[in-house]
Amino acid sequence: MSDIQNLQAYDPFADLGDSGDTVEQKDYIHIRIQQRNGRKTLTTIQGLPKTFDQKRMLKIFKKDFACNGTLVDDEELGSVIQLQGDQRTKVLTLLTVEGGIDKKQIKIHGF
Repeated sequence: MSDIQNLQAYDPFADLGDSGDTVEQKDYIHIRIQQRNGRKTLTTIQGLPKTFDQKRMLKIFKKDFACNGTLVDDEELGSVIQLQGDQRTKVLTLLTVEGGIDKKQIKIHGF
């Protein structure tokens, strides 16, 4: 009975630290969907790299997806791009194909 080895304290929600194969939490690009009123939804994109011009990316998103959008500066989250409608898969494909971003760096949230 004393051979049980899995009783060490482990926090699965703790930061992983400086391991070589993981990307830090702040380096992820988060694509979220928020429900507005009724069938209306809002797609938010957060954590784009500094090499991308936020206003230019917003203009590309709006033109390619035929939707309206805005750039919101948040104190805690930084700059967040908001797009009308559910644009999660379209944003993912545009960032991976034309943006040159690895799919492992993008997290999609929502239903």
